Amino acid sequence: MIEVEGLTKTFAARRGKEKIELKAVDGVDLHVDAGEIVGFLGPNGAGKTTTLRMLTTLLRPTAGRAVVAGHDVAKDPVAVRRVIGYVSQSGSTGPEARAGEEVVDHGMLYGVSKEAATARARELFAELELDGLWERKPRAMSGGQRRRLDIAMGLVHDPRLVFLDEPTTGLDPQARANLWDHIAALRTDRGATVFLTTHYLDEADALCDRILVIDHGRIVASDTPDALKRQVAGDLVELTVGAPDQVEAAVRALAAARPDAAPEVDGLRVSARVRDVGDRLPALVRALDDAGVALAGIEVRRPTLDDVFLTVTGRSLREDS
Repeated sequence: MIEVEGLTKTFAARRGKEKIELKAVDGVDLHVDAGEIVGFLGPNGAGKTTTLRMLTTLLRPTAGRAVVAGHDVAKDPVAVRRVIGYVSQSGSTGPEARAGEEVVDHGMLYGVSKEAATARARELFAELELDGLWERKPRAMSGGQRRRLDIAMGLVHDPRLVFLDEPTTGLDPQARANLWDHIAALRTDRGATVFLTTHYLDEADALCDRILVIDHGRIVASDTPDALKRQVAGDLVELTVGAPDQVEAAVRALAAARPDAAPEVDGLRVSARVRDVGDRLPALVRALDDAGVALAGIEVRRPTLDDVFLTVTGRSLREDS
């Protein structure tokens, strides 16, 4: 559905009186299969938005090749626009327009007849829990309702490929969870391919078949969420001891479990990442008991996507966002 080879975008800039070129995207290769939900993650300034704008024909590539839904974005951008849906982060509904009319008009811009666009819009309003809001103006809607209306506008022409840019930014947790169900249904119920950017790692973990991470204009990781998490060096073991004089013994016991790096100490907490922790945990508990360490708590946490992000970029996406 998306095939990209060597995609590059440079911008002209100035450093004082000197003219320079800034390479925002630097030879990106990626592919997305039909029917996939793919998450596109990256720190601020990594090239994520620039890549998305090139794939949706809003920016012309400087070099490389991108084929979206069978059409070259540089040679035939109009054909690309006809077959994709795009929901921008800022939304595209007018605050004074009536919701139903806005969606119908959007469909007609894609060459859909008014009758067909109206029928499709009514269907989308039902699917996206917008019943009863046909005559309402977007400024009188909740954040979740406006976001679902944005998605209805992006789907009214029945695209095979949908680009969602930060689809749940600014929504409360319940509205986010509801919108996740609708995004997942784009694939299960409509057979659409979904390419989404997000700063919410739980969202990427819950929705995406595959995740692409971009940093400094290059793809630095690409795999399923579970496979990416397996690349992080082990589970995090965190011990909380009962007294300061037991910290040193806890460090020695945890070091004996052969972590990938020396244990870290934060007050009464001692932590390290340990591979195959399920096999090593019983021996660790026995060693702590033999050393007379009274544990106030022990916690084992599987790697998260934020751990993956920190590993491949050196930054936490939560902190960066």
